[in-house]
Amino acid sequence: MTSMKRLHRVVVFLLAVAGSAWVFWNYHNRGHKFYDLRIYMKAMDWWAGGNDLYSWFQPDFLQGKLFFTYPPFSGVFLLPFSYLPLGLVEVLFVLGTIAAVIVTTWWIVRALGLPTWITAPAVPMILAMEPLRETIALGQLNLLLVFLILLDLLVLRPKGSKWAGIGIGLATAIKITPGIFIVYLLITKQWRAAFTAMGTAAGATVLMFAVAPRASWDFWTGALWDTARVGRTDITGNQSLLALLHRLAIPLEPNRLIWLALGLAIVAFGLWRAAQAHREGNEVVAAALTGLCGGVISPITWAHHLYWIAPALLAVLAAVWGRWSPLWFLLIGGYFVSLFGVVSAIDWDFAIVPKATDTPGSFVGRNLLLLLSLLLIAFTPTRHYPTRTVV
Repeated sequence: MTSMKRLHRVVVFLLAVAGSAWVFWNYHNRGHKFYDLRIYMKAMDWWAGGNDLYSWFQPDFLQGKLFFTYPPFSGVFLLPFSYLPLGLVEVLFVLGTIAAVIVTTWWIVRALGLPTWITAPAVPMILAMEPLRETIALGQLNLLLVFLILLDLLVLRPKGSKWAGIGIGLATAIKITPGIFIVYLLITKQWRAAFTAMGTAAGATVLMFAVAPRASWDFWTGALWDTARVGRTDITGNQSLLALLHRLAIPLEPNRLIWLALGLAIVAFGLWRAAQAHREGNEVVAAALTGLCGGVISPITWAHHLYWIAPALLAVLAAVWGRWSPLWFLLIGGYFVSLFGVVSAIDWDFAIVPKATDTPGSFVGRNLLLLLSLLLIAFTPTRHYPTRTVV
């Protein structure tokens, strides 16, 4: 590649990042106003002042109290930002998220063997989906985790790099839930990457016991197991299996045994299909199905956690590219469902006082992204596509 072509790519990349950031800054973010990011920064200020990180909370009209719920290692990433002006931090998070979408979409398109020009329309279409709209408007960390995971699975692992697994390990140390990708590495017998991921996550955790012993002890012995800290599970924005069961059970609590039985069955099926995709050389599908399984089994899965719908839909596109297939209905319908979402377009008016989903319409409407996730777990094709090494 000539130096001029490289320069053109860099210029186009920077313009795309800046343009997308401007759109979100001026139009969409008039709603949430980086609510979650501001919580992170306030919690870091509280911690830097010598206070217990997990005793801090943000009063919230909807859920009463919102606590800092990430492991202490996430503070290694977040704490430096708390010393910057909040406006600058917001700009950096928007730019970083959009840049991560551009880079990961490029990796996915190339890995699926799709024409590389697909990246150009795919990026704004992905940014328009509710999971990404919510991620940017709330100031969430999701795309940092996605970047680390896909760096392992689509870049380092195909090259046979000895460093494969570090990204997943770091993501797990930051937010625990990416640990399902370690399970995926184990069941697909990617032993070196799996042990590297486990060693990285464990090493980061031990490091935090040395650096921040009080916060580490409080998290691993108390905060992690206190389900009241993560918020109400019945809220429509929660698109987990437990949330679906809770909304059906109101005014009662959901049956946890039913949740575990159904959840483990779905995850077992999804990871079996992910392993099948891995055997057929389709790491994009393997990653997407694993991520979607994590969303199903987690007690709390907000709409902004469901980025993995995007690579699953791109995989469906690759499967139907250039031919007719009934999967076009899944592709087109799935995209419009992810565009419409569950919290952006309709105010269900069920948030303050819990109310059961007692009609078919409210059941479907309040669980749209979860139902789409289940369809993608079941029907995303796993067959092999030609792949190329990402450079």
